[in-house]
Amino acid sequence: MPPTTLYLLRHAATAANLERPARLQGRHHNPPLAPLGVRQAEATRDFLAVRPVDACYCSPLLRAAQTAAIVAAPHRLVPTAVAGLTECDVGRWEGRSWDDVRAAEPDAYAAFHADPAAFAYPGGESFARVHDRAAATLDELLRRHAGQTVLAVAHHVVNRTYLAGLLGLPVARAKQVALDNCGISVVVRTGGRTHVTTLNAAFHLQGLAA
Repeated sequence: MPPTTLYLLRHAATAANLERPARLQGRHHNPPLAPLGVRQAEATRDFLAVRPVDACYCSPLLRAAQTAAIVAAPHRLVPTAVAGLTECDVGRWEGRSWDDVRAAEPDAYAAFHADPAAFAYPGGESFARVHDRAAATLDELLRRHAGQTVLAVAHHVVNRTYLAGLLGLPVARAKQVALDNCGISVVVRTGGRTHVTTLNAAFHLQGLAA
């Protein structure tokens, strides 16, 4: 059987992603892509258009669904929303910047950054919980499409925790896996072994201006 390939994308940028400092986005606010995000998705579409893609999945959130619809268009695929790819629930920190959180809740901020696998976002999820559901979801998609190529569009915490696990990093260190909006990571499963062959390819986004 040929290898199974997963193109794993972080969604294109929203206005909150482009703010400085950026604001945390979870799952309760559901913003659309910013104009720059649309251009990022279109550049990604053009880059992947010549590559075979057999199926497309995405988070149900609007920013991921919009990205997936744009990128999958040349392949004439309608993205299927999968709940397991939904972004991390960041609890009461949703919509706030890290600077605001650090100033308002220094103890919780410090505990989370020391070990996000053990300390959840207050009122939300831990990295460990996100990893478990993301890995289960993506492993199922790889099994379902054995020998094919799958495109999946999800979110920063979902993707970085899953990729950290494949790279042999503890989930507590998943923040070391930084992913650009519309960065492409490639995961390949061959003979029962699943490994990362490309991490956060973003050269196709060079030259895009806000």
